[in-house]
This record gives sequence, structure tokens and C-alpha cells, in this order.
Amino acid sequence: MSLKDYYIIMNDSEKELNSKLRSLPSVGKVLDNPALQPAIKCAGKNLFKCLLNDYLGKIREGLVSGKLVHFNYDKLIDEISFSVNSICDNSMREVINATGILLHTGLGRSALSNVAVGSITAAAKYTPVQSDPVTGKRSLRESKVEVLLKELTGAEAVTVVNNNAAATMLVLNTLAKDKEVVISRGQLVEIGGAFRMPDVMTMSGAIMKEIGTTNRTHLSDYRNAFDENVGALMHVHTSNYRLRGFGGTPDISEIVSLAKELGLYSIDDLGSGALVSLEKWGVESEPLIKDSITAGVDLCCFSGDKLIGGAQSGIICGKYEHIEKIRKNPFARMFRVDKLTLAALEATLAIWVNGEYEEKIPLYKMLCTSKQILKNRAMELSSKISGKIFAEISIEESEAYIGSGSLPDSGIKSWAVSLKFKNIEAEQGAQILRKNGVFSRVRAGRVWLDMISLLDGHFDLLVHRIISSFGK
Repeated sequence: MSLKDYYIIMNDSEKELNSKLRSLPSVGKVLDNPALQPAIKCAGKNLFKCLLNDYLGKIREGLVSGKLVHFNYDKLIDEISFSVNSICDNSMREVINATGILLHTGLGRSALSNVAVGSITAAAKYTPVQSDPVTGKRSLRESKVEVLLKELTGAEAVTVVNNNAAATMLVLNTLAKDKEVVISRGQLVEIGGAFRMPDVMTMSGAIMKEIGTTNRTHLSDYRNAFDENVGALMHVHTSNYRLRGFGGTPDISEIVSLAKELGLYSIDDLGSGALVSLEKWGVESEPLIKDSITAGVDLCCFSGDKLIGGAQSGIICGKYEHIEKIRKNPFARMFRVDKLTLAALEATLAIWVNGEYEEKIPLYKMLCTSKQILKNRAMELSSKISGKIFAEISIEESEAYIGSGSLPDSGIKSWAVSLKFKNIEAEQGAQILRKNGVFSRVRAGRVWLDMISLLDGHFDLLVHRIISSFGK
């Protein structure tokens, strides 16, 4: 019997992989690195080790899978230091949005108003989230939100959950579990993260009944689908895409009328949730919540963190008896929002009731900013960084977007500063900016910094971070 019968003979690729894995530094070696001592002191040794082990684990996975050919020790030290600092330093959590996407999903969608931020800070301590200050008895968590949204929409009752997908599932589970729900094929949407309406329906316990075609659905299709197994007619606004050309579907008022005639529930998933028309800003309008309620829909649902400008949430409005059923559904407790979300939402809705959204809610302040002001802002930025960085600087007209699945093909005219670097590619330049807390976009080999999505107080900070990133 030869030696090879006793030992596993590795091929060259396996030997190379083992060599790479053995060359990974030990946790102890990294902890002793002088360059990391400030980060370790900031985070604490245990937290730092936790983050380091996670980072080293990802490197090992990359080497084993072949997605990572090699690793660089200096890069490891740099990136783990950045990761720790971004957790410890609150200033690193507040980034600058220069992408031109006003509701950027990757950056947390809607920026909250100063009033909402103050409300969150106050609610972070003890707050009467579910206790009546007058009687001292247990109260309804969303009572203030309900009062405000009843005023804004005309709904009989309102409840709040953690996002609109949860709201949709809760509505379907409450009104149509084990029953068929009729929906147009053109409205079987997929939202971000591969969440699809058919999947939400399945999880809710409702049975999807498709009608019509991708581009056209008639009211007669809804009527012809009716039988004893049908429990509801559903309308879904296609927030994140548009069908152009030969197409059409009945509006919510037609669906509501037919549902009443047939003795069925009517459900309207409005997606982004518009309280006012956006046409005044040159943007195609979304369906208004108030119009759905006026049409007599049983229940409608929408997001609280997109066009409303509040914290992430899903809002359900409609008939009192149905909202009461939803509140008693066990899923309602699973999906409920916390005190901080409620505080932000209450403050935001109060701004709407007072008609101050253009002055106080960041999204609408951005939309109200004139094109001349945006151009002046771009010219000022160009002037302040000119001669101070290694890049060619130009001022460009740009097209911004609402974002987060709202109004996908309605561009907003804006102005931007674009940078052409001399020694690095645009993608690398954008990465350097991100590490310094600035999110931009890359187009035609240049980094674009759009002026419309900047928040108050971010302009001077943007100047500083550009120069610190690429200064001579």
C-alpha cells in the first residue's frame, strides 16, 4: 500500500486556497495593530472583535467561493477601521444625498422634518404611547395618528403597521382569508427586494383570481369573475412602473360601485400615498388617498414614509367596522409600529393638517426649490472647490427623480456639479466620497453631485467633504 492511500493528495488549486486561508491574519494580530487602537478604544474591545470576526468571515467565504481572488491586509485594516468608526461616530451616520433621488431607498427614503426629529428625541424616553394622560387607562396606540388622518382623508377610521406590504397582507387576511380576491393581471406588481403581490396574497391566506390582460382590463372582467368563492375586488396602483400606449383599467370608483352591487369588499393599495397632487411641481400626480375614500372604498392602504414624508410605516384607512376587525387580528400586534415611528408620524401629519408641508417637510421643500436657486447652488459649489481638488469641474443640467418606487418616469429638472478625475476612475471617486459620507451618482465617466436632494445645512459640509476627499 503506497503513501497516497494514507494521505489526501491536494491539487494545486486546493493548495493555493489553503495557503491563502492560512495567510489571513489572526484576530490577535489585528487587535495589536497600532493604526486600529483609536477605533478599538472608540468601540470597545468586544464590539471591535465582533465586527472583525464578521469581516474576516466574509473574506474566508469570498476566498472559498472564488469570488475573492486575494485580500489586501492594508485594505482590511482600513475598511474595518471605517466600519467601526461609522458605528461609533454619529456624524458618520448622517450622510449627504447628492444623488438627485429625493426618496432614496438606500438612504432611508424620506428625510424627516426637524419637528419630527424633535418628537422622536422626546419619545425616546418615557412617553404615553398607550396610556391616556387624563384617565390613566390603556389607550389606542395610534389615536393621534387616526385623528389627523381622518381630517386629511375623510376616512372613518385608521390604523398603522410597520410598512405597506404588511398593511396589504393584514387587509387581505382580515377581509378575504380563504376567499378569492379578483385582481387585474396588469397590477400584479413586484416591489423592491423581490416582494411580489401574488406572494403577499398567498401569505395572507387569500386566493388570487387574475383577470384581464397585462395591458387592458375591463369592468366586465371583474363582473364575469364573480362567483360564490369571491370575497373582494382589489385595485393596486402600479407605483414603480407605468404602462404606456394601448392600455387601461377601471378606476377605483368603478370597482367600488361594482363591489357594492355584488356584495363584495373593495380594497385599494395606493402604494406611495399622496395627500396632494404633484402636478404643480411638473410631476405626474399619484392617485390621492382622499379620492379613494370619497369613492367609498372599504379599505385602502399606503406608505407613511414616501410622499407623506414620515417614518417607515403602512397606513390603513377606511370603514370603521373593518378597521376594528383589523385591530383584533393577531397579525396586527406582530406588525405594529413602535413609539418612535408613531412620534415621527404624528408630527409629520400635524404639519399636513396645518398646511405647512412645503415649508417643513424636506421632500416638498426640495420640490419647491426653483431651478435658478439650484443653478446658483451648483455655481457656488464649483467656485468653492475649483483649484482645490484634482478634478475637472463642470456645471450640468440634470434630471432628478422622486425615487422609492414613486413616479418612476417623471423626471425633475435640476442642476448638478460633475467631476472628472485625472488619476482615478469615476466609480473609484464615488466610492471615496461614500466613505466620506457623500452619495453621488456616476454617469458617462464622471461623478455627478445633484443640488436638488441636498438637505438644509449640507451644502457647506459637502464642500468640506469633497475637498477632504480629493484635495491637493
